[in-house]
Amino acid sequence: MPKWMRPAAILAAFGLATGTPALAAEAPAAQAAPAPVAGTLIERAPLALEFGLDGAAQAFAIRYGSTDGVTGSGAVPVTGALFIPKGTPPAGGWPLIAWAHGTVGIGDDCAPSRNPRSARDRTYLDHWLGEGYAVVATDYQGLGSPGPHPYLNSRAAAYSTLDAVRAVLGGDFGLANKVLLVGQSQGAGAAFATAGYAADYAPDVNLRGTIATGLPNLAVARETSRSDGDKPDRLIAYLLYIASAAQQIDPKYDPAAVITERAMPLYRQAADTCVVDMFNAVVDAGLTRANSFKTDFWRHYAPMLTYAGYPTLHIATPVFIGTGAQDVDTPAAMQKTVVDGACAAGSTIEWHVYPGLDHSGTVNRSFADSRVFALRVMAGEAIAPNCTGASKES
Repeated sequence: MPKWMRPAAILAAFGLATGTPALAAEAPAAQAAPAPVAGTLIERAPLALEFGLDGAAQAFAIRYGSTDGVTGSGAVPVTGALFIPKGTPPAGGWPLIAWAHGTVGIGDDCAPSRNPRSARDRTYLDHWLGEGYAVVATDYQGLGSPGPHPYLNSRAAAYSTLDAVRAVLGGDFGLANKVLLVGQSQGAGAAFATAGYAADYAPDVNLRGTIATGLPNLAVARETSRSDGDKPDRLIAYLLYIASAAQQIDPKYDPAAVITERAMPLYRQAADTCVVDMFNAVVDAGLTRANSFKTDFWRHYAPMLTYAGYPTLHIATPVFIGTGAQDVDTPAAMQKTVVDGACAAGSTIEWHVYPGLDHSGTVNRSFADSRVFALRVMAGEAIAPNCTGASKES
């Protein structure tokens, strides 16, 4: 099999399906919003009940300003949601989790704040609400707001996440400036990148730590691939998202140079089709690595994908990494490369490996361990580095 046809397991890291096709959201109207200022709340409104979480006493659709992560300057509006837990807030206000989501699609109607969240993510976020954390969940730049979504751009995701935190901390929500970054899959990468950008971009944010499950590493994607290029492969949906987002941001990218006539109809649908429907469409069309691409996809899109990397592996605050031993989306070997690099760079890493669990199954199984990590970093306790992976029975 030609080298360029080999699958890239990282693609599944760029999103685990988190919703159904988009529904109308009770969100603020973009045309009514004033000019955005990075880190400032523009509007808030009650979130549609069907898009909420059982553990929330209140849920808001929010719109706020963020620095354009593509250009690195100027401000753009970004949407998201805020969930306030039930009960009486502690002295000083609710501590805050900044949730970074996995891939849902690149069209505005796919934004998480406009859709019900998956059963897995509802359970997971309800766990955190039950622990007494408020949750702010960015949609990311261009996803539910004007302009193209810079898919996989780690700086854009980081700025969107940090400015969501700053915006809600500046609002009248009863929140404490005690922040934990949490993400899964693509969102794990976003959370890890956000931790790297935080000190320089948002030193006012009191970041206590990061929790990441299913952490990707684009640099070793090919080496850790596990798929048959001659069989229908739903992960092709992610390549089509990459291609569509790249062309929207930089028209110099010619999809016809890489994508075959057979795959081109689904490339055209990628801009507006949410991830569950894209998975199904790719499989129904019988798309394989061999019949979807004319040449090396990765080499053609390499300039865009340089923005998907991490700004640093030296993270100033502790990081919890949860890895499923049977994860084929972001294999354990792939995640180990991040752990090894971060530990070598002097980061404090607490790594847990879960035997028998896959990419998705690790999320809620890891909560028993990550909640303890969260309690400790929120209390200012030291975390003992574990760079070899504490194996947990599933």
